[in-house]
Parts: sequence; C-alpha cells; structure tokens
Amino acid sequence: MFERCVFADAVSTYEDARFVIFGVPFDATSSFRRGSAEAPDAMRKSSYNFETYNDFYGIDLADVPTHDLGNLDLAYLDLDRSVDDMLCMTGDVVRGTIRDSKVPIVLGGEHTLTYGCARAFVEQYDDIGIIILDAHLDLRDRYLGEKQSHACVSRNIIDDLTDRCVLIGVRSGSAEEYRYAEENGIMWHSADEVSDAGMESVMRQAIGALSDQGARRIYLSIDADVIDPGYAPGVGNPEPFGLEPRDLRAAIRMAAPHVCGFDIVEISPGYDHGESAILGARLVREFIAAKSARQVWV
Repeated sequence: MFERCVFADAVSTYEDARFVIFGVPFDATSSFRRGSAEAPDAMRKSSYNFETYNDFYGIDLADVPTHDLGNLDLAYLDLDRSVDDMLCMTGDVVRGTIRDSKVPIVLGGEHTLTYGCARAFVEQYDDIGIIILDAHLDLRDRYLGEKQSHACVSRNIIDDLTDRCVLIGVRSGSAEEYRYAEENGIMWHSADEVSDAGMESVMRQAIGALSDQGARRIYLSIDADVIDPGYAPGVGNPEPFGLEPRDLRAAIRMAAPHVCGFDIVEISPGYDHGESAILGARLVREFIAAKSARQVWV
C-alpha cells in the first residue's frame, strides 16, 4: 500500500508515534498546472534542510515521536474511479490513526484529498470543525465535469459532511461561488482581511465561530496557493495578493491546541526552484512543534 520515503526526524515506530505522516501523490483533477503528485517527496527532501531545534517552543523535534508511513501507492488505480478510490484509501489511513490516538499529517497532492480526511474525522467525532486556508472558495458544484475536484472540495465538505467550516485567505472565486457563500451563510475571510486585521484576529474569530457551533476539535487544511506566489510560486493555481509565510505560521500556532489532523496540499515542485516545498516542509515542522508544546491531545 505504501512506498517508502521518510520525512526528517520521523524515525519513531508507528506504535510509539504521536504524529503519523503520509503522502498522497495524486493530481488527477488539477486544472491549470499539474505536478502536486511530486510534492510529498519534495517536501520530505526539503525537510532535511532544517535544524531539529525549534527555538520558539524550546522543543527538539528529534525528541518528538513521529512516524512516516511513506506515500500511498496509487499507481494501480482505475482511471475511471481514481478520485473515489484515492479518497477511500486516504480516509482509511486517517481512520487508522484516529483509532490509534495519533495525529495524522497528510502531504498532498491536490486539495481533493482533504475531503477523504475530513470525512474520516466527521465519522469519528461529532464536535469537529474544519479550517481551510485557501486562495479560492472552491465552492463549485462541478468543475470540468467532476463532482470530486480540487475546485469543489470546500463545497463538498460543507454540503456532505459539516457546515462547521471556515475558509481563510480567499481572494478568488466565480460569481456563482460568492453568491452561494452568501446565500448559505458560509464563513470565510479574505486575504485582505488577514492583511488588515492580522492573522491572530482572524483566527480568533474563526475558532470562536466554530466553538459557538459546538466544535471542540479542528481539522486544519492548508492549500499552498493561499500563500502569495512571491513566496510560494510552485503551486497548481497561483493567485497574487496572498498571505505571507508568517501568517501561516501564526495560524498554525493559534490552531494547534485544537487540531487533531493536518494537511498541506497543492505544491507543484516543478514550477519553482524548491522554495514552495521548503516552505511546506517548514510548516509541517512548525505544526509538530506547536502541537507538541501545547500538550493538548484531541
């Protein structure tokens, strides 16, 4: 089921691990620039660039028990059912980590995979909320004929799984998507709002809104195109006027006490010189440090 390639410091056994990393090298519905299937291993290679010590938290990641399962082996998937099969396989692994009281970290791959992760958590917990950092609303009903598409993932989560979902960093969508968001009371914050009010303020609002709806746990998804392409040019759908890397770090630090699962998606390494994969790997390491320091295991 898995191919092996190990994230830095993820050398614990599965049984001892608090965090479990796995990759989903899938980009079948990518519409502008493909290549996110290469991102899991690109982030793994980039992860060896960093020191193990996180000075903000005073934590050495070499001491945090983390296991890397490798990548899902998707090469054999039937093309006609590839998306559904990928979602099922991804969800099965996430369910296993939940069952074993571990925190899954998923390296994408395209954003469609988040639906499989969210579905697994919604099935397990009735108090889960979703925070998605994304340049795009992703509220289309279908895109290029596909119901399960990277351009539909937020709508599918909200329509099928839970309306306890907040979108942050948005600066792109069709007129129909914006109308749909308004008519259905979907919670979202623009990139301009983050720039004007600060990520801490926006995250405080998001976490508070989810808490008011009964959410006590958070699944956090980061679509790398939420970051301004000046910092992360290697993404599938780059969108100018985006967030800065420090905004992402602030979001992770604030959400970490509540987060029970995390993914980072839509990096396409072939479109830059490694900058986006390096940033993705560092965000993963920031999440592990932040979650470990908080010592709140949900």
